[in-house]
Amino acid sequence: MAIPTLVLVGGFLGAGKTTLLVRAARELQSLGLRPALILNDQAAGLVDTGFAQAGGLLAEEVAGGCFCCRFSELINAAGRLSAHAPGVILAEPVGSCIDLSATILQPLKQDFGHRFRLAPFTVLVDGALPDLSPGAAYLFRNQVAEADILCRGKSDEGPSRLPWPIDFHLSARTGEGVWPWLRAVLDPAGQAGTRLLPAVDYGRYAEAEAALGWLNYHASLHLNPALNPPMVVGPLLEELDAELTRAGARIAHLKVLDRAATGFIKASLCRNGEDPRIDGDLTASAAPAHDLTLNLRAEAAPELLRSIVAGAVARLPGRRGNETLEAFRPSPPSPERILRTLTTSPPPPTT
Repeated sequence: MAIPTLVLVGGFLGAGKTTLLVRAARELQSLGLRPALILNDQAAGLVDTGFAQAGGLLAEEVAGGCFCCRFSELINAAGRLSAHAPGVILAEPVGSCIDLSATILQPLKQDFGHRFRLAPFTVLVDGALPDLSPGAAYLFRNQVAEADILCRGKSDEGPSRLPWPIDFHLSARTGEGVWPWLRAVLDPAGQAGTRLLPAVDYGRYAEAEAALGWLNYHASLHLNPALNPPMVVGPLLEELDAELTRAGARIAHLKVLDRAATGFIKASLCRNGEDPRIDGDLTASAAPAHDLTLNLRAEAAPELLRSIVAGAVARLPGRRGNETLEAFRPSPPSPERILRTLTTSPPPPTT
C-alpha cells in the first residue's frame, strides 16, 4: 500500500471495539502486514492502550477528549505511526461520540486524502440492544445512523436481536467474520463517510455524555503475599460490580488490566452482574510487583465512583505507589472542525 489505510471503528461503550481491533491487528500481522492502533479517551491512562502494548502492538493514545475535539492530535498520532510504515492504522473513537462523519471523516477526506486512505466507517453494536437511559439511547441511535458498515459484535454470544440490517457478524474471540470485514474495509473501492447526520443537538449530546461518570485509575502494587494477575483482577472486579450495583450505578463499561513480570490479565464487563470477558494469561505465576490500570464508565456521580474504587483498591493486600485517580464528567463536545457536506477523497498518490 502506497499510503496507510486508516480504519475507524465506532460504537457505544462496551461494544467490543478494542477486542476487535486487536484481533484484526493480529490477523494482519499473520499476512506480514504491519498494523498500528490509535486509542481515544476523555482522559489518559487507558486499559486498552496498555493491553495493546502488552501484546507487542504499535499503539498511540489520544487523550483529553474525543477525536473530533482533538482532531489535530489524531492527525499527529497517525503521522507518528506512519513513520513506522504501517499498512493499516486502526483507530477507535470514544464510545460516547457522535457526529463523527462531519467532524472527522469529511475533514480527513477533504484535507488528508494524500496521506491516508480512509476506509469505510464501521460501527460495531452488541448483539442485544443495551438497556440504555434516554440520553445514552440518543447517542446510540446516532452512532448507528452514521455507519458506512454496520457490524454486530460478539456473535459467539448467541443470535442477534437487532432491528437493523447487519453487514457483518463478528466475533473477535473466534475470528468469525473478521476476515470478510477486513477485506471490505481494505478494499480500495470502499467509500468512507457516505452518511451525514442532518443536524445534531449539541446541548442534548453534551447532556447525554455528562450523565456518565468517568473514572481512570492507575497504581503500582507491591503485594504481600505475592499474587498472580488473575487473583488481583478477579476479586477486585467482583467487589466493584457488587458495590456499584448496591449503589444503583449502572455500568456502561468497566475494564481492569493487571501486568506483572509473570504475565498480564485484562478483564471487562459492560453491565452489572454479567460474567467478565477475560484476555491474557490465566496461568501466570504469583509476583509481588504489579501495574494496575482501571477504567470505569457508569451512570453515576463521579464522586460516588471515586469512593467505591478508592475503597476497593485500598483493600488490596500490600502497598500502592505512583497512584493516580481521575473521576469526572466529560466536558461539552467542541469539535475542531465541522464539515456538513459530503466530500470526495482525492485519488491516492501513485508509486
